[in-house]
Amino acid sequence: SMVSTQSTGIGVILRDSHGVNQVRHLTGTKILRKLRAKGLASKIPEDLYNLIKKAVASRKHLEKNRQDKDSKYRMILIESRIHKLAATIRPSPSSLPTGRKRAPPQQPTTQSSN
Repeated sequence: SMVSTQSTGIGVILRDSHGVNQVRHLTGTKILRKLRAKGLASKIPEDLYNLIKKAVASRKHLEKNRQDKDSKYRMILIESRIHKLAATIRPSPSSLPTGRKRAPPQQPTTQSSN
């Protein structure tokens, strides 16, 4: 079977197969930090990725079963969690374009009708 490079997958394997309950206690750093240092971490966080994956599966189900009201409701909840989580995630400094940190605020244009 294929070994997951997601930190939780690695943690589960170490816990179940090798009796390591917390990698952090052994190494002093978390699995995700080790993956980032080696350049193996994914671009989007694992929890956000899993929510998006769930939303895609739910949307696919809703295309076939349009009358499924409960799935429609669950889809709204999943998307809400995605938006909530995405709002809390800060972009890493390396992902921002060089030069400026954010776009300048837009000046409202006022038109006087004299």
